[in-house]
Amino acid sequence: MNLLNGYGMDTITLAGTLEAKLAAMKAAGFSQVMLMARDLVTHPGGVAAAVQAVQQSGMRPTGFQVLRDFEGLSGHLHSYKIDIAKSMLEMCAATGSKVLLACSSTSRHATQDLDLIAADLKKLAMLALPMGIKVAYEALSWGRTVNEFPTSWDVVCRADCPNLGIGLDSFHIFAAKTDLEAIEELDPSKIFLVQLSDFMWQETPTFEERMTTARTFRVFPGEGVHSEQLADLVLRLDRIGYTGDYSFEVFNDDYQQLPLATVAERARKSATWLHQDVLRKSAPLPAWTRDTAPV
Repeated sequence: MNLLNGYGMDTITLAGTLEAKLAAMKAAGFSQVMLMARDLVTHPGGVAAAVQAVQQSGMRPTGFQVLRDFEGLSGHLHSYKIDIAKSMLEMCAATGSKVLLACSSTSRHATQDLDLIAADLKKLAMLALPMGIKVAYEALSWGRTVNEFPTSWDVVCRADCPNLGIGLDSFHIFAAKTDLEAIEELDPSKIFLVQLSDFMWQETPTFEERMTTARTFRVFPGEGVHSEQLADLVLRLDRIGYTGDYSFEVFNDDYQQLPLATVAERARKSATWLHQDVLRKSAPLPAWTRDTAPV
């Protein structure tokens, strides 16, 4: 049974095998999943078996992640990253994913020239185009040059490529304290992915603290201290006409030690909160979701 078509979970949130993760998500009512390359390459049966597991689950891939530190390099480093990107795109295509997530570079070897960064991302998008894949460029809040979404949007506009857009991640937006009014400047048709999560403290003043929090202690929307900001973010996206997917990217060491069904249930409650209390959509929900609220 589907909960909501517009919401999905990232496999990174759950412990266990790929098959177990997919089953838990589906049992909780989700119909889509954000996949990681690790899901494929660490599968005991290999990439083909992992792809088959996704197909047999009936879950739609929200996207495929993550290509890191791709842009702004030169010489042998650039050639190396082109090869990595081609392999990532092949796996992305094999799963049926239509979106590849590329995060802004943290490398000190990368240029800070936005035009050169845009040129590299355009090259990546051109590699993806024949495969029918879009590239979502996301600003990491600890990125060397691009660490807020207005800058990633600037780069995407400079590249001017039909299948290159941006990915938004609420954690990075809140960690960097980016003004949400900048949402108004975005073209909703060029927002290819929105990943949502929260965390339990207001401040992440250093890049190191941001990285630690991002990788170990995110929580679902509605569970953290930025619920009001997160609701504002989603409402602003709705107002500008964003109709794409929301995926819960929740890295949490505690959740890795809980039963899959318990974590998937928390995600379901979060999706219900967003759908009913924040967006107040009129689409019908299963009766068993109506008494839920974030825990």
